[in-house]
Amino acid sequence: EEAGDAPEDGERYYRAAGWSEAQIDRWRKDYGGFAKGVSAMPRSYLRLSDEDVIQIDGDDWTVVVGSGHSPEHVCLWRRSDDVFISGDQILPRISSNVSVWPTEPEADPLGDWMDSLEKLRRLLPDGAFILPSHGEPFLGVHARLDALKRGHETALKRLERTLRQPSRVIDGFPAVFGRAVGDGVLGMATGEAQAHLNYLEKRGRAKRTRDENGVDWWTAVKRDEETT
Repeated sequence: EEAGDAPEDGERYYRAAGWSEAQIDRWRKDYGGFAKGVSAMPRSYLRLSDEDVIQIDGDDWTVVVGSGHSPEHVCLWRRSDDVFISGDQILPRISSNVSVWPTEPEADPLGDWMDSLEKLRRLLPDGAFILPSHGEPFLGVHARLDALKRGHETALKRLERTLRQPSRVIDGFPAVFGRAVGDGVLGMATGEAQAHLNYLEKRGRAKRTRDENGVDWWTAVKRDEETT
């Protein structure tokens, strides 16, 4: 989120998700608040790429790039003793937010996320010591990666059942999160539900239709449609 006026693309995105005019007005009023609390983006930077090796206090750390939570998420692996700084890419108790945002409404971050889970499962030894950005350090990374994958697969199955009837993004909240969602986390919840819907759409398992009010209605693809 940048400073300045709320963009029209954002209004279209949240209206399509099923937000009310009051919710859109509140988003418009609060827009730019996050940007005020963080440093501005740097004018230049040094890119870190997958498998780069950098030195910190004389130790070699291998760069491991994940995706889904963000387009490129740098993790650091000290191979000498298998310490892995996972940041937000692997968390011990919660799943990282994986969202579609108005800046890239057709993105498939959940697909990127699932691919990253498979990549990390292949790459990391199960005895790696994981240092996350939330929660305590932990062991047993393979079981945790498997659990994260199962959690999203379960949410996708519940969402497909919801889509037996035409549904908006906001109607998918109970399927994705298993609970009601309040306005305090409406933006993040919308982004994550949209990510699950985009994932299904890109794999031919769901489709959407936009009505005259700019609202998207999603339905599951029936089996006979999948085979035609």
